[in-house]
Amino acid sequence: MGKTRISAAVATYNGERYVRAQMDSILNNLTAADEVVVSDDGSTDATLAILESCRGNGIPVRILKGPGKGIKQNIANALRECRGQYIFLADQDDVWADGKVERVMRYLGRDGCRLVCHDARVMDASLRKTLMPSFFAYRGSKPGFFANLLKNRYMGCCMAFDRRLLQAALPIPDEIEMHDQWLGMLNDLNGGKSRFVREPLLYYRRHGANVSDFSHGTPLQMLKKRLVLLRAVFRRKMLQKY
Repeated sequence: MGKTRISAAVATYNGERYVRAQMDSILNNLTAADEVVVSDDGSTDATLAILESCRGNGIPVRILKGPGKGIKQNIANALRECRGQYIFLADQDDVWADGKVERVMRYLGRDGCRLVCHDARVMDASLRKTLMPSFFAYRGSKPGFFANLLKNRYMGCCMAFDRRLLQAALPIPDEIEMHDQWLGMLNDLNGGKSRFVREPLLYYRRHGANVSDFSHGTPLQMLKKRLVLLRAVFRRKMLQKY
């Protein structure tokens, strides 16, 4: 386990249209000391064939059978199998910027920093048109437990963290809405420093079929979700520390 520097954890499901570009961008950022762990949740298109074709370049690519319980548990399945000291989350349809890993690693693991969330450039489906030059500007992104309880600024596809966070984060509860907010807030609550890097290191593709959405329901729905999350976070905090 200690020999693997970085694990890129990728969740896939019927992603044949964009997964090749994403896998190429991830592999271009990694070295032979790293790995890619993909959990596929039962794709019926060419996704698995594309993933298989990404093997053999000197960087280990492990493909797992997902649990078939949705995106949150599919990501958790990949996280359980990660061997790296540092873990980078990745969606199947985005593209990592060149040098993303190198720039994130300037902060991660230094001066108590256990989690990094970087900015993203929101693009159209073809990656030719910029819809938002900064996701941080749109969300008012900033670190802090209560700031991210009231309004989630963590974006999973832009996150990397110390593997020690998994001791507190896994298993991911079914009742919470978002795995990224769960990871970020547990890190904050357990005393891990979170760093928001204001550099767009990801091209976030919006194509009409994204699993994630920018809307979060009515104020009452949001309140209920936050109360569920808060209860789950403090319950886990009492059981586990890292």
